[in-house]
Amino acid sequence: MKIIILGAGQVGSSIADHLSQENNDVTVVDTDAERLTDLQNKFDIRTVHGHASHPSVLIRAGANDADMVVALTNSDEVNMVACQVCYSVFNTPTKIARIREAEYASHPEMFEHEHVPIDFHISPEQLVTRHIKGLIEYAGALQVMDFAGGKAQLVTLKVKKNGPLIDQQLREFNHILPEGVDARVAAIFRNNKSVFPDGDTVLKLNDIVFLLAARKHINKLMDAWHRTDKSSYKIILAGGGNIGFNLAKALEREHSVKIIEYNKTRSRFIAEELNKALVIRGDCTSEELLNEENINHTDIFCALTNDDQANLLSALMAKKMGAKKVLTLINKQNYAQLIEKDTIDIAISPQHITMGGILAHVRGDYTARVHSLRSGAAEAIEVEVTGNSSTSKVVGKMIQNINLPPGCNIGGIVRDDKVVMAHRNVVIENKDHLIMFVTDKRNINDLKRLFEVDASFL
Repeated sequence: MKIIILGAGQVGSSIADHLSQENNDVTVVDTDAERLTDLQNKFDIRTVHGHASHPSVLIRAGANDADMVVALTNSDEVNMVACQVCYSVFNTPTKIARIREAEYASHPEMFEHEHVPIDFHISPEQLVTRHIKGLIEYAGALQVMDFAGGKAQLVTLKVKKNGPLIDQQLREFNHILPEGVDARVAAIFRNNKSVFPDGDTVLKLNDIVFLLAARKHINKLMDAWHRTDKSSYKIILAGGGNIGFNLAKALEREHSVKIIEYNKTRSRFIAEELNKALVIRGDCTSEELLNEENINHTDIFCALTNDDQANLLSALMAKKMGAKKVLTLINKQNYAQLIEKDTIDIAISPQHITMGGILAHVRGDYTARVHSLRSGAAEAIEVEVTGNSSTSKVVGKMIQNINLPPGCNIGGIVRDDKVVMAHRNVVIENKDHLIMFVTDKRNINDLKRLFEVDASFL
């Protein structure tokens, strides 16, 4: 597939890396010549220097016969104009754009072909807000992922010292499940390496475990794994930008929420818009301010500013001063690697969350959902199955008889409105949605070929 990526920032660079490894013809456009040179030295891609929405630049990038354009510049307006140019001038089949501004994203009717012709638009702020809300709803989860329109969920948990399964074989997992709840351990990571989950696998302290279940069963499953009597939390959000503001709106009904914002105009605006949340104007890195706001009695502290250093500092201070659980946004990968070894509970990468949303569209109908895991080293994907026993390599076969590529396994199946755990003797049917783990992404292309029907990807 011939793909043009507009914007060589962190997300654009990561997408270029992923797609070039999947045997796509990738061209990246940016106004920063030095950044483009770095990318060309690292990856097997072409680069074009110039303004992303200019027709002459797009011609040099190969827009005349491109299959897809992915607009990821820092400007929503440039992204929208570039998609308009690709539609009107080059008739590009698929146009994907990152739209950050909530004023645009909240009006999806804009992105129709008679207006601004964008086939799929991605709002990083909405994706990140939804992600953090899931972490707060499910105490103890490190990550919460939706599949099949939310019918199934995958939660990431750490094996703790007093956990129910530490030093026990995985076959004991069924014994802790509440009555009527079916769930599956879909994957395990130990010391950043994948461990295949079978009945004989013994869970160790600090193992990262991925549990799959129907959404309706997740609360009971979480209670069994991480018991808590709390349904309402004391929450402090540091940063009143789009993410902090929208998260406060989503949480203020059920929780006690305070939001710290430094900018006077912004703090006044969000105070007028919120109903119950308390808005505090001040510096979230101020030890005095955190002490005044009883940080030692706070259940959850979220550092959500646009400054990685401020997020890191305020989160470390909050944890040191007694906050029970600390989450922080981190954009720079070297910061994320640093804090994995420190005292912050969860580091959230907007780039990886956004990348998963983009990859699902870039790969076409083959995948319905992609979630980036382990700093992009692995993926949880939702694969749509079509065909019959004559045209498909998987339909009509038991899972144990499917020749999956190394590093790939099926965790569960969404069939109509039911979530079916992927036991070895389950037979794959047409229109099943398979929830899969890919721990070795070098095998993505082999996985695509497995789901081919009449030489076309599903």
